[in-house]
Amino acid sequence: MKKFFITLLLIAIASMTSPAFAGTHGKNGNISARSVGAAALSLIIWPGIGQAVNNQSYEKNVTHAVLGLTGIFRFWSCYDAFVDRQGGVWKNRI
Repeated sequence: MKKFFITLLLIAIASMTSPAFAGTHGKNGNISARSVGAAALSLIIWPGIGQAVNNQSYEKNVTHAVLGLTGIFRFWSCYDAFVDRQGGVWKNRI
């Protein structure tokens, strides 16, 4: 019985994050030498730098830089810079 409730709890926690990824409105650009360098900068130095190198909007640069305070966001920002992604999930700003 205890295993059942733990499994149910884990499924509930995992399903809470799925709506955040449901409606991505961004579109991928082209992977280039610049986007590879931007991805490396986002991963190693700070997430907002990669978007600045890719000439993204000011709001997107700031959003990535602020969310870079969380450690896991570096990986998303690295991918976002790597594919030179235009737009995003949260009101097309991330």
